[in-house]
Amino acid sequence: MTSQATAAPTFDCRADFAAELAELARADDRIVAVCNDSVGSSNLVAFREEFPTRLVNVGIAEQDLVGVAAGLANAGFIPFASAAAPFLTGRALEQIKADIAYSHRHVVLCGQSPGMAYGALGPTHHAVEDISWMRAVPGLDIIVPADPAQTRAAVRWAAESGRPTYLRVPRFKVPAVTPDDAPFEAGRAVRLAEGGDVTLIAVGTMVSRALDAAELLRNEGVSARVLNMTFVEPLDVAAVVAAAAETGAIVTAEEGLLSGGLGAAVAKVVAEQQPVPVRMVGVPAFAPTGGTSFLLDHFGLNAAGIADAARTVLGRTR
Repeated sequence: MTSQATAAPTFDCRADFAAELAELARADDRIVAVCNDSVGSSNLVAFREEFPTRLVNVGIAEQDLVGVAAGLANAGFIPFASAAAPFLTGRALEQIKADIAYSHRHVVLCGQSPGMAYGALGPTHHAVEDISWMRAVPGLDIIVPADPAQTRAAVRWAAESGRPTYLRVPRFKVPAVTPDDAPFEAGRAVRLAEGGDVTLIAVGTMVSRALDAAELLRNEGVSARVLNMTFVEPLDVAAVVAAAAETGAIVTAEEGLLSGGLGAAVAKVVAEQQPVPVRMVGVPAFAPTGGTSFLLDHFGLNAAGIADAARTVLGRTR
């Protein structure tokens, strides 16, 4: 079988992030961008040229990046604080906690190139811990879009929400998977495939791969529901409970640590409200040296790995 991820056109969602941000800025003078010497990697060169006074470059100083963004929000602006996800979340976690979440500032924290998108640059540049870290901070919404359409919708939603938000902006290219009529609402998952035997819950780069896994399973007579859990926080608790009750088994898939991320959030709901077998597919440890595609395959973050987790949770073998 040829996977959707390789057969269909794929897209770098950073371009859609930047295009949507510029479109919002044309209509709203409060929209500003703050970055950490990452204008190019955040795809904000065109934004800087069009709005030279509305992009603040603090240099390689992520704590200052978050502090400046908080100050701009306090002054009535809507800042999009953009930086490589490992450094935005790792270096500035205290400022995110105190200046943004605790102070309830309307800042959109844009984690660029998350997961293992930096490939062979290694674990120092991988952001596999970011969702776990951000979930530990109360009052912070977490959005992980799966494709260009969701990336644009996430930028719009975050600009209008009035809430502290962490937005994960994919660098690793992904296919378009979102139906035209799909809702984009806080705490609401998007059901992409129907099934009654097992539910595959995925985020970001793993959503298209979960769809491919569902196709593999269908060829074996296994009916798999697929949920795109765009908001990790607030989680769509009702969708998780319904999936557990109606399919009896769940597999989660994320390009992030197994501890504290999507899988942990889903497992907590299942354990408390509708206990069923759960299997989590994610990153268990620091990565070896290799490109992004190699690393995803190394950790089983592909259609075959997700399908195998479903077989395991169902007690089946090939």
